[in-house]
Amino acid sequence: MLLGQASAGGAGAWATMLLPLVVFFLLMYFMIMRPQKKEQQRVKSMLSSMEVGDSVVTTSGFYGILIDITDEDVIVEFGNNRNCRIPMRKAAIAEVEKAGDGIAEKE
Repeated sequence: MLLGQASAGGAGAWATMLLPLVVFFLLMYFMIMRPQKKEQQRVKSMLSSMEVGDSVVTTSGFYGILIDITDEDVIVEFGNNRNCRIPMRKAAIAEVEKAGDGIAEKE
């Protein structure tokens, strides 16, 4: 009789110890992992919608105009004299402003 009561009490103790861990991991998912995935999707869509002629801001803070786009890289033209053309990865683009719009998409 006592053995049966002890095992039933042990299961309750496990449940009370396990419940805070489950709540903690659910909280971590909704506060950290889910927003991070949404941000990654937003950045991916921003980079895939870039077109030649769009104004961009790089992660280092340089402003330029896209003059060529490939699968992984872009060529950005910097400066007023339009002689400075630098190839860079798409991941180095922080903001894109469409050529016709005045609204910037921020990272």
